[in-house]
Amino acid sequence: MTPAMLALLGLAPRQAEAARRERSLLLHHLHTGETLNAVYFADGRYLPEGLGAFTHHLRDWRVDRARPIDPELLDLLWALRQRLESKAPIQVVCGYRTPETNAMLRRRSEGVARNSLHMRAMAVDLRVPDRSLRSLRLAAISLRRGGVGYYPASDFVHVDTGRVRYW
Repeated sequence: MTPAMLALLGLAPRQAEAARRERSLLLHHLHTGETLNAVYFADGRYLPEGLGAFTHHLRDWRVDRARPIDPELLDLLWALRQRLESKAPIQVVCGYRTPETNAMLRRRSEGVARNSLHMRAMAVDLRVPDRSLRSLRLAAISLRRGGVGYYPASDFVHVDTGRVRYW
Protein backbone atom coordinates (compact mmCIF):
# COMPACT_ATOMS: atom_id res chain seq x y z
CA MET A 1 0.00 0.00 0.00
CA THR A 2 1.50 3.31 -1.04
CA PRO A 3 1.84 6.27 1.38
CA ALA A 4 -0.77 8.10 -0.70
CA MET A 5 -3.25 5.24 -0.28
CA LEU A 6 -2.60 5.20 3.46
CA ALA A 7 -3.20 8.94 3.60
CA LEU A 8 -6.53 8.40 1.83
CA LEU A 9 -7.48 6.08 4.67
CA GLY A 10 -6.96 9.01 7.02
CA LEU A 11 -4.28 7.23 9.04
CA ALA A 12 -1.95 9.18 11.29
CA PRO A 13 1.73 8.97 10.27
CA ARG A 14 2.51 6.44 13.03
CA GLN A 15 -0.45 4.26 12.00
CA ALA A 16 0.55 4.58 8.34
CA GLU A 17 4.08 3.38 9.10
CA ALA A 18 2.74 0.40 11.06
CA ALA A 19 0.42 -0.45 8.16
CA ARG A 20 3.38 -0.68 5.81
CA ARG A 21 5.08 -3.07 8.23
CA GLU A 22 2.27 -5.29 9.49
CA ARG A 23 -1.46 -5.88 9.03
CA SER A 24 -3.59 -8.23 11.08
CA LEU A 25 -7.27 -8.94 11.49
CA LEU A 26 -9.50 -10.16 14.28
CA LEU A 27 -12.47 -12.10 12.90
CA HIS A 28 -15.24 -14.05 14.61
CA HIS A 29 -17.29 -16.37 12.37
CA LEU A 30 -20.89 -16.39 13.58
CA HIS A 31 -21.73 -19.82 12.12
CA THR A 32 -18.66 -21.80 13.19
CA GLY A 33 -18.01 -19.93 16.45
CA GLU A 34 -14.33 -19.70 15.48
CA THR A 35 -12.25 -16.62 16.22
CA LEU A 36 -9.07 -15.82 14.32
CA ASN A 37 -6.53 -13.13 15.18
CA ALA A 38 -3.64 -13.36 12.72
CA VAL A 39 -1.09 -11.33 10.79
CA TYR A 40 -1.46 -11.69 7.04
CA PHE A 41 0.96 -8.98 5.85
CA ALA A 42 4.38 -8.00 7.20
CA ASP A 43 7.61 -6.44 5.95
CA GLY A 44 6.10 -5.51 2.60
CA ARG A 45 4.65 -8.89 1.67
CA TYR A 46 1.65 -11.12 2.19
CA LEU A 47 2.39 -14.04 4.49
CA PRO A 48 1.36 -17.44 3.07
CA GLU A 49 0.58 -18.84 6.54
CA GLY A 50 -1.62 -15.82 7.37
CA LEU A 51 -3.43 -15.99 4.03
CA GLY A 52 -3.96 -19.71 4.60
CA ALA A 53 -5.44 -19.11 8.05
CA PHE A 54 -7.90 -16.54 6.67
CA THR A 55 -8.75 -18.79 3.70
CA HIS A 56 -9.69 -21.54 6.17
CA HIS A 57 -11.58 -19.18 8.48
CA LEU A 58 -13.65 -17.74 5.61
CA ARG A 59 -14.39 -21.16 4.07
CA ASP A 60 -17.86 -22.33 3.07
CA TRP A 61 -18.76 -23.78 6.46
CA ARG A 62 -21.74 -25.67 5.07
CA VAL A 63 -19.52 -28.04 3.06
CA ASP A 64 -16.13 -27.32 4.69
CA ARG A 65 -14.54 -26.19 1.42
CA ALA A 66 -12.27 -23.21 0.84
CA ARG A 67 -10.85 -21.15 -1.98
CA PRO A 68 -7.77 -18.90 -1.58
CA ILE A 69 -9.00 -15.60 -0.21
CA ASP A 70 -8.37 -12.42 -2.20
CA PRO A 71 -5.63 -10.55 -0.27
CA GLU A 72 -7.27 -7.27 -1.33
CA LEU A 73 -10.38 -8.37 0.58
CA LEU A 74 -8.29 -8.71 3.72
CA ASP A 75 -6.83 -5.25 3.06
CA LEU A 76 -10.36 -3.91 2.65
CA LEU A 77 -11.42 -5.43 5.98
CA TRP A 78 -8.27 -4.05 7.62
CA ALA A 79 -8.92 -0.55 6.22
CA LEU A 80 -12.56 -0.74 7.28
CA ARG A 81 -11.64 -1.62 10.85
CA GLN A 82 -9.12 1.25 10.89
CA ARG A 83 -11.71 3.68 9.52
CA LEU A 84 -14.24 2.61 12.16
CA GLU A 85 -11.59 2.81 14.91
CA SER A 86 -12.98 -0.43 16.30
CA LYS A 87 -11.16 -2.90 18.52
CA ALA A 88 -14.04 -5.41 18.34
CA PRO A 89 -13.72 -8.49 16.14
CA ILE A 90 -15.35 -8.29 12.75
CA GLN A 91 -18.28 -10.69 12.85
CA VAL A 92 -18.40 -12.81 9.70
CA VAL A 93 -21.84 -13.85 8.49
CA CYS A 94 -20.59 -15.28 5.20
CA GLY A 95 -17.26 -15.48 3.38
CA TYR A 96 -16.50 -17.88 0.54
CA ARG A 97 -19.43 -19.85 -0.93
CA THR A 98 -19.22 -22.80 -3.28
CA PRO A 99 -21.34 -22.57 -6.43
CA GLU A 100 -23.63 -25.24 -4.91
CA THR A 101 -24.14 -23.23 -1.71
CA ASN A 102 -24.72 -20.07 -3.73
CA ALA A 103 -27.37 -21.85 -5.85
CA MET A 104 -29.10 -23.15 -2.72
CA LEU A 105 -29.15 -19.65 -1.19
CA ARG A 106 -30.49 -18.20 -4.48
CA ARG A 107 -33.42 -20.61 -4.28
CA ARG A 108 -34.18 -19.33 -0.75
CA SER A 109 -33.66 -15.59 -1.27
CA GLU A 110 -33.97 -12.99 -4.00
CA GLY A 111 -30.92 -11.09 -2.67
CA VAL A 112 -28.29 -13.63 -3.76
CA ALA A 113 -26.50 -12.84 -7.03
CA ARG A 114 -26.11 -15.62 -9.61
CA ASN A 115 -22.43 -14.70 -10.13
CA SER A 116 -21.75 -13.66 -6.55
CA LEU A 117 -18.20 -12.59 -5.71
CA HIS A 118 -18.53 -14.83 -2.64
CA MET A 119 -17.85 -17.73 -5.07
CA ARG A 120 -14.51 -16.13 -6.00
CA ALA A 121 -13.50 -15.51 -2.35
CA MET A 122 -13.77 -11.78 -2.99
CA ALA A 123 -16.68 -10.92 -0.64
CA VAL A 124 -17.67 -10.99 3.02
CA ASP A 125 -20.99 -10.30 4.72
CA LEU A 126 -20.24 -8.82 8.13
CA ARG A 127 -21.07 -6.68 11.09
CA VAL A 128 -18.98 -4.93 13.72
CA PRO A 129 -20.62 -5.24 17.14
CA ASP A 130 -19.49 -1.87 18.53
CA ARG A 131 -20.62 0.09 15.46
CA SER A 132 -24.04 0.54 13.89
CA LEU A 133 -24.80 -1.08 10.55
CA ARG A 134 -25.34 2.40 9.14
CA SER A 135 -21.89 3.59 10.21
CA LEU A 136 -20.35 0.35 8.89
CA ARG A 137 -22.04 0.91 5.54
CA LEU A 138 -20.94 4.56 5.35
CA ALA A 139 -17.35 3.66 6.27
CA ALA A 140 -17.25 0.95 3.59
CA ILE A 141 -18.64 3.34 0.97
CA SER A 142 -16.10 6.00 1.93
CA LEU A 143 -13.22 3.62 1.16
CA ARG A 144 -14.37 3.25 -2.50
CA ARG A 145 -12.62 -0.12 -2.78
CA GLY A 146 -15.41 -2.31 -4.12
CA GLY A 147 -19.07 -3.14 -3.75
CA VAL A 148 -21.09 -2.35 -0.64
CA GLY A 149 -24.50 -3.88 0.00
CA TYR A 150 -26.70 -2.81 2.91
CA TYR A 151 -29.01 -5.45 4.41
CA PRO A 152 -30.51 -4.00 7.62
CA ALA A 153 -33.35 -6.55 7.74
CA SER A 154 -30.73 -9.34 7.78
CA ASP A 155 -28.37 -7.35 10.06
CA PHE A 156 -25.25 -7.27 7.87
CA VAL A 157 -23.27 -5.27 5.34
CA HIS A 158 -21.74 -6.92 2.27
CA VAL A 159 -18.30 -5.79 1.07
CA ASP A 160 -16.38 -7.06 -1.94
CA THR A 161 -13.37 -6.25 -4.07
CA GLY A 162 -15.27 -6.01 -7.35
CA ARG A 163 -16.03 -2.74 -9.07
CA VAL A 164 -17.19 0.17 -6.93
CA ARG A 165 -20.98 0.07 -6.59
CA TYR A 166 -23.60 0.38 -3.84
CA TRP A 167 -26.99 -1.14 -3.16
